[in-house]
Amino acid sequence: MALQSHEVRGAKDLDIAFAAIAKDHSDGLFLIEDQLTFKYRTQIISFARQELLPSSFVGKEAVETGGLMSHGASFPEMYHHAATIVDKILRRAKPSDLPVEQATKFEFATNLKTANALGLEVSPKVLVRADTVIE
Repeated sequence: MALQSHEVRGAKDLDIAFAAIAKDHSDGLFLIEDQLTFKYRTQIISFARQELLPSSFVGKEAVETGGLMSHGASFPEMYHHAATIVDKILRRAKPSDLPVEQATKFEFATNLKTANALGLEVSPKVLVRADTVIE
């Protein structure tokens, strides 16, 4: 497997990356969630479907928008935990005294409509493990 990365800092770079991915006949698309990929999620998912590229994301919100699958920390769980940290700080805890913590709850989501549009069959073993299945 050969991995390619494309640095995208704005809409113009996104178009350049799309052209390079299409030209290279890539077999799939994996996106790391950040402000840019969040902002242009719809265009990225549309491109992936147009090019018949299986796409993997970090947040299930992308799967709800039409991405193929995602696996990542549960955003609602992280927001809830962030609230407990803010509460500690408001109760005069020093932020520097609070431990660094990693996510403990992860979610796996898949979109069967997208899989069908790409001509992919999702194994029942995969579906059983999914927290969210879009049909």
